Amino acid sequence: MTENAHDGIVVGHFGLDVEVELPGGERTRIRVQRDTPVVVGDRVRLTDKGAEPGPRDTVLARRDARGRVRAIAANLEVLGITVASRPPTPRGYLDRAIVAARAGGLSPFVVVNKCDLAASRELFDALAADRALTAAGIPVFGVSALSDVADGASDGLDAIRAHLVARRGAFIGTSGVGKSSLLNALVPGLALETGDINRFTRLGRHVTTRSTLHALPGGGELIDTPGFRNFVPVDLSPEDLARFFAGFEAALEQGCRFRNCLHRDEPDCAVTAALAAGRIDEARHAAYLDLLVDLERIQETERTGGRSR
Repeated sequence: MTENAHDGIVVGHFGLDVEVELPGGERTRIRVQRDTPVVVGDRVRLTDKGAEPGPRDTVLARRDARGRVRAIAANLEVLGITVASRPPTPRGYLDRAIVAARAGGLSPFVVVNKCDLAASRELFDALAADRALTAAGIPVFGVSALSDVADGASDGLDAIRAHLVARRGAFIGTSGVGKSSLLNALVPGLALETGDINRFTRLGRHVTTRSTLHALPGGGELIDTPGFRNFVPVDLSPEDLARFFAGFEAALEQGCRFRNCLHRDEPDCAVTAALAAGRIDEARHAAYLDLLVDLERIQETERTGGRSR
């Protein structure tokens, strides 16, 4: 290590450039090599050769459409999964994001944005009453990032601020659900660029293309991330999936006959017994099976090196 090395935190990632905040609060932008595994939230040591990433307490990662693992942010404590009625969140997205958060040691919470729309308010009511989220202790907040600020109504925003005090978190969600608008509402004067819904596809336009970290006025930090429509957790085996799937907690406490039970159709399975008794919703079990199949496919691909059998 060189004599003029010093520590900092990555607060912005701009392609091959990263912005680092130093202990005194000053910021510097440096260029990193393409293969340097640095993301926003990383603790780094700056040397004459660039930035050397330090150990991570947690990392949020996902697989892209080609199956490659992509780190999104590091050293988070909480993850805000943002949804809305427009654009609609893809089927299974919320469950997968919750699994990824819990498996990665993060505490997930759900934010239903655009609650000025009747459909989003209905979505909030449904999720707030969802017994699986309640049983898992996952809070659900309803807010309208744009109209609440304009009207001076801040109950939803204040609840989110209180949840984030002294914590580092990130918002994830599909493009167009209002993550940047939400950050603008929580951090006055931030003025992140926001986009509209595509009138033809009904999907959100990608506006945020860079990850940045922002301090909240009342304490805590938030990372803005680009939107993405697919979310498959990484570093999770099919056998471990059920431990992180919201709504299975009570059933798993009863125990299954087999330690490696996949809760599909095995005999004396506590999860399928709870399903038959109505304690687990059929839709939730179906969402679990969908993700289980994806994880099994990934496991097989990695085992065979991508070769077809």
